[in-house]
Parts: sequence; C-alpha cells; structure tokens
Amino acid sequence: MRFFISQKRGEEMNRRRQAAISLSAAVISGMLVYGVYLLQLRQIQLQETVEIVVPKQFIPIGTKLSAEHLRIITLPLTALSPEMITDMKDAIGMETSVPLGGNEPLLRWKVDKYPLLPRNGQSTFQIPREYVKSVSNGIRAGDEVSLYLSNEAEPSRKLYPESIRVAGVKTAANLEIDNPKNPNLMSMANDDKEGMYASRRDANGTIDSINLNLTEDQWLALDSACKGGTTKLIIAFQASSIKGSE
Repeated sequence: MRFFISQKRGEEMNRRRQAAISLSAAVISGMLVYGVYLLQLRQIQLQETVEIVVPKQFIPIGTKLSAEHLRIITLPLTALSPEMITDMKDAIGMETSVPLGGNEPLLRWKVDKYPLLPRNGQSTFQIPREYVKSVSNGIRAGDEVSLYLSNEAEPSRKLYPESIRVAGVKTAANLEIDNPKNPNLMSMANDDKEGMYASRRDANGTIDSINLNLTEDQWLALDSACKGGTTKLIIAFQASSIKGSE
C-alpha cells in the first residue's frame, strides 16, 4: 500500500516538475520572440533613410548657393529634424547667413532668400550724414561692409568684428544708386561677378545716405560712439561681397 502511495506522489511531483519546465520554456521562448521582434523593428528603423542637402565643403558667409556647392546624402529617418533641408531646389539661390561646414546638414535658419531685409533681431537704420566721414562709392545694396571709427584724439579702430549688410544706398535725390542697364542686384542674383563689377564701374551718382541692417546693440554702439561729433564712421566695401562664392 505504501509503495503505491509513494509511486503516486512521485508521479505527481514529476507532473509538477514537467509543468514548471514547460512554463519556464514557454516564458523563455516568449522573451526570445519578443527580443527578436525588437531587434527586427530597430533594424527596420535604421534601414529607413531620408535624403538631406549638405555643403560639399566649407562655405563662407554671404555665399549665394548653387548646385556646385551642394550634394545629397542619406541619414536614418530617426535623425531627421524639421530644420534640415531635404530638397536641393529649396537650397539653390539661397544666401548663407553663417559659415557652413562641409557635409553638415543644411539648416533653414542658416540661409536667407532675401539678404536685403533685416534678419531676426535686426532693424534697418539710416546712418545720419553727420556720423559719416567717408563711404566707399563702390558700395551697393546687398554688399557687406566693414565699419571703422576715426577720431583725431584717439587711434582709429574697427567698430564691429563682423561685417554688416547694406540695405540700400541713395543719392541726394533719394534714388537708389545702381546702373539701370545692368543692375547690381540682378547680377548678384545671377551670381554674375563680372556684371556686379561692371555695374559699380558704370553707375552714376554720389552716395548721400546709406541704410544698414543692425541689431539693437550694434546701433546703440554706433550711436554712442558718433553722437558726440568728434568720432566719425568710415564705411569700407568688402571684397567678399563679390568673392563670397569662391
């Protein structure tokens, strides 16, 4: 009798052991299947790519972008941000607002379609005539200029380390200085350096007023330096206005 009871208990223990083993195997199998699913999902996400626009090499500020400056690369879709430009057509013709590094994603805030308009944080200021000691007659709207301070009692110095965008230059008759037969802005839009140079050679008129795109801090620094009357501005044309795309 005791033998049959012991045998029955042994069979019960075996059934429990087998049930536990089966349950453990099922759990492990489920975990393996789930792990494989996660790996496959991650692999699919990595395989999903998107094309973005990048510069081929370093591009300086003020460069009008063309197809020769740019190329397309692919990134994982998960790395795409809304600021990245994905269509070459959206980049061609834009002008760089900051220097661009080679092969870095081209972001929308780094380029500008309308360089004559003030950028975020800027305003267009007409510089008072009494503030200006000299201004290069070759300057035209859209150019980059350097500003210097001249004072007989102090050494001359550069006002800003960065270049400043010219919004407009006009004669005493309030006419924009340009060559009507060969407008500088049209040559600039077409990336025609020869045309830009020729328009400066052939344009008539003496600059009477100049408008600059400045931040508030830049204007306050300029106004504070010049409003006393002893310090004057020298406004110089920068060669990068024509050579920026080279």
